[in-house]
Amino acid sequence: MAGLIAVLDIGKSNTRLFLVAPDGGIIWSCARASAAISCAPLPGEPTPALALDIEGIEAWLLHALGTCPHRQQIRAILPIAHGAAMVLTGSGGKVLLAPDYEDPYFERCRAEYELLRDPFSESLSPNLTAGLNLGRQIFTLQRLAPRFFTKVEMILTYPQYWAWRLSGVAASEITSLGCHTDLWLPAQGGFSHLARAMGWTGYFPPLQPASHALGGLRPEIAAATGLAPGCTVFCGIHDSNASYLAHLVTQPAGKDFTVVSSGTWCVIFAPAAPLANLREAEDMLCNLDARGGLVPTARFMAGREYAAIAGPEGARATPTLEGLACVLAAGALALPSFAPGGPFPEAPGQMLAAAALAPEGRAALATLYCALMVDNSLERLGVSGAILIDGPLAASPLFPRILKSLRPDAEILPAQSKVGIIPAVLWLTAAARPAPSGTPARSEALPNAADLRAYRDRWRQALPPRPSAERRPAGPGVS
Repeated sequence: MAGLIAVLDIGKSNTRLFLVAPDGGIIWSCARASAAISCAPLPGEPTPALALDIEGIEAWLLHALGTCPHRQQIRAILPIAHGAAMVLTGSGGKVLLAPDYEDPYFERCRAEYELLRDPFSESLSPNLTAGLNLGRQIFTLQRLAPRFFTKVEMILTYPQYWAWRLSGVAASEITSLGCHTDLWLPAQGGFSHLARAMGWTGYFPPLQPASHALGGLRPEIAAATGLAPGCTVFCGIHDSNASYLAHLVTQPAGKDFTVVSSGTWCVIFAPAAPLANLREAEDMLCNLDARGGLVPTARFMAGREYAAIAGPEGARATPTLEGLACVLAAGALALPSFAPGGPFPEAPGQMLAAAALAPEGRAALATLYCALMVDNSLERLGVSGAILIDGPLAASPLFPRILKSLRPDAEILPAQSKVGIIPAVLWLTAAARPAPSGTPARSEALPNAADLRAYRDRWRQALPPRPSAERRPAGPGVS
């Protein structure tokens, strides 16, 4: 079983390692939770409270690689990781800090930062909360912890940190730099005015494609894992972009499609949507795909919102048609938002007439809420064509059918595989040319589709007011 690819997939909630064979089969996998940890204080300066658990992940990864079956056949490692994350290193490659984007520390300089960031019309990066804009993380540390920041020699986006940690070769990559960072101008293909004016560009290593082979393993990593030193480490890619790439490389040329990639975040990639439809205040942005293409995008934190609406028992329950009928009969509503970000970022989430629902009903309510939020984003983006769903929402027994009920003219295609990024893995590592996707089973509308569309009308009437177009006037940015 030669030529295996080890994929390190670090999400905000969970981290997975799995081995992919040249035919795309997954022959082994393991996982752990991705929990934030407390930061070590920055001496004498205001300090972040939360950090990414890079030491815990590394210890787990080395053990997993060293004990996994077929490790002698691993020929390559591909890192995939979530956005809005970076690792700052200092002299000799010492890791100084890996901030967590949910840390409220990054709200401290909001007003000053908002006056300097590029206008949305140029960056296509929305003004987000806490540290969801990577530029705000850098700015806040530079302003509040200047003595600490003088020690920083390099800034690595998260997938590329793992590629550097494994190979010793530093690189930057566009799907991570173009992921609502405020650091990149997608249409111009270069660093933002803000990044250049603040002198940040010199902290980032040279740009490389996600598919670039950086080199072999560091000797100490090879020794710790028993992997061959010649095992190739690839540059790596932003996780949601990997999900999108898996569809991009398998769809027929010229096909109009939209990808609904689900997990902690639901990220809706709409390559055919007009850029003019993007609204900064609704958590819309323009991503860059691995080939450099512009991809209009909308997002909301579906995994967190689902858990909040379903509650502990509902989160363990399967959403059922009976549970959905109970939701409709009770007139229960879940109104945004139950997590940061999304199209209603400042509205407090609320549930109406939901207290008497059984766990299956709460699960159905959470599923219905996610479908309504996706439908709302699809309409605001102005999409057409097939809607491809992957991740947990694709596996839901209700979600695809509810979405079809809400959008009867659309072709709804839920992915059949639980790990839908395999075509992207094969394409990025040149293991094989991904085969064009077959025609997955199309989702059919539910028998009560008309009732669901009437429910949508009532849900939309109860929505909080749309946020204002921008939190500050669009200006020239930093020059």
